[in-house]
Amino acid sequence: MASELEERVAAAEKAGIPRSKILVDPGIGFGKSVAHNLELINGLALFHGLGCGIVVGASRKRMIGALAGEAPADQRLPGSLALALKAVDQGVQLVRVHDVAETVQALKVWRGLRDAALTPRN
Repeated sequence: MASELEERVAAAEKAGIPRSKILVDPGIGFGKSVAHNLELINGLALFHGLGCGIVVGASRKRMIGALAGEAPADQRLPGSLALALKAVDQGVQLVRVHDVAETVQALKVWRGLRDAALTPRN
C-alpha cells in the first residue's frame, strides 16, 4: 500500500505539487477485509516514511460494525472514537469524522491524559 501511495505522491510532485502540500489516505474500508483494515490501522505510523501528512477516515466504517457485532452505522460512535484515537496516537495529522464534537472531546481527554503523564508531580 505504501508503495502505491509513493507512486501517487511522485506523480503529484511531477505535476508541480510540493510534497509538503500532499496528504495521503491509506484508504480504510474501500473493499478491504476487516483483517486488512486492522493491519492498516495498526501500521499507520509506517506511512510517515512518505514524508506527507496522513489522513484517516475510519468514522462509522463497516469494520466497526463487524468488530462490534454488526452495529448499524448510526451506532458506531464508540468504535469511531477508538479508531480516531488510535490514528492520532500514531501521528496522523487529520482524521475525517462524522461526529466532530464527540471526537474533539475524546481527543482533548486523550491528550490531557497523555500530557499529564509527562508532567512532574508537585
